[in-house]
Amino acid sequence: MDRAAGKVVLVTGAGRGMGRSHALRLAEEGADLILVDVCAAVDGIEYPMSSKEDLDKTAKAVQALGRRVVARVADVRDAERLRDVVAEGAGELGGLDAAVANAGVLTSGTWDSTTAADWRTVVDVNLIGAWNTCAAAIPHLLGRGGGSLVNISSAAGVKGNPLTLPYTASKHGIVGLSLALANELAAQSIRVNTVHPTGVPTGLRAPGLHELLAGSHAGLGALYQNAMPVEAVEEIDVSNAVLYLVSDESRYVTGTQLKVDAGVTIR
Repeated sequence: MDRAAGKVVLVTGAGRGMGRSHALRLAEEGADLILVDVCAAVDGIEYPMSSKEDLDKTAKAVQALGRRVVARVADVRDAERLRDVVAEGAGELGGLDAAVANAGVLTSGTWDSTTAADWRTVVDVNLIGAWNTCAAAIPHLLGRGGGSLVNISSAAGVKGNPLTLPYTASKHGIVGLSLALANELAAQSIRVNTVHPTGVPTGLRAPGLHELLAGSHAGLGALYQNAMPVEAVEEIDVSNAVLYLVSDESRYVTGTQLKVDAGVTIR
């Protein structure tokens, strides 16, 4: 139970869902955590976001595992605030070894109902937010002589998932960002990889997508069907992949796209 022993890891979107799962899995394996979540509504996103109570619950669960934690409210779109939080956490916990850019949002709709505001919100949170997370972490990883950046993409970052245009584009963008950073930072022993889940039951929801796939765009439903006989994977399945990429077991793994997708991308 020491695959992340001695490491300090930043996790964004840590209030609930996959972010909480990543934090707890890393804590189980010995990591101390810097946890970040917006803890507020995001304009243009129809489903509820995490609350401060959610973030506090994650922090208490990490502490119950005997690990240290710094939990702060921050919006990944706010680069300055994120840098300050990471610097504070790294100072308190003794450095930073890895970052997991997990925060993300989703909108859905046909191409002609997708608005400029949808594009701005989703790209700002998912793609620029991932970049802000990396940029806040990299100086601290350089101070450690290396480390790991794990950017959560999606099966939609591998294939052309329809009816979620900004989301699909942002998740493809995370792959390009990560590959470019992997090349640029390899000489400094900083590894950069992406994780690509299929559907996971979390607070991120798209009821409009299900309505479209059940109705006027039913012919596109097969694109969302997993090859394996499951409708979705569990949070822990994705967190185990994150743990691997944070751990020294993947010390020479960089620029990869690790799929936890029940085969949806081979269809």
